[in-house]
Amino acid sequence: MAAPLLFRGLPHLRLRFCYQRLQYPPSFVLISPRLFSTASGSAQSFEDAGSDGDPTTAVLTSKDPPKYPIWPDPDYRKWKDQETQILKDIEPVLFLAKEIIHSDRYMDGERLTAEDEKIVVDKLLAYHPHCEDKIGCGLDSIMVDRHPQFKRSRCLFVVRMDGGWIDFSYQKCLRQYIRDKYPSYAEKFIKEHFKRGS
Repeated sequence: MAAPLLFRGLPHLRLRFCYQRLQYPPSFVLISPRLFSTASGSAQSFEDAGSDGDPTTAVLTSKDPPKYPIWPDPDYRKWKDQETQILKDIEPVLFLAKEIIHSDRYMDGERLTAEDEKIVVDKLLAYHPHCEDKIGCGLDSIMVDRHPQFKRSRCLFVVRMDGGWIDFSYQKCLRQYIRDKYPSYAEKFIKEHFKRGS
């Protein structure tokens, strides 16, 4: 008597197994041994499998993300605020230095206008780590010209009162300015925003 019931239930079991394979990938489904018992023992629908707390019929899923809000790291937020403030502080003089050096605003060997020179001296040269050595006997003017060793590069030069001139790096000046004004965040900012370290 059990054999005819089993044969009668086989198409139903085959349909349930195919449905299970289509809806859930095989690597994520644990098949209950009860599915292959008898037709009478498999009356429970597939959708209800696992709802009775039986671990053999449970469908494995990845753990849901936590429901609590994830607050940003306060130190990271402070860093981003300081980074924004430093960028806002140095952008005008940085833009001016790049424009002087990289645009056709000044020809090679040309001296800066009085307005540009004042900004470069006050906002850059004053913060150079070796400012006194660069100025030497006294500052006559600032000019832009080709670097003596790297002919493809242009840079700023201090023209001294005795007629001598020496190059200086505006990036070194900005790095020192940042170290002086923002000591807690200077090294991180310099590492992230300047190509070369000092």
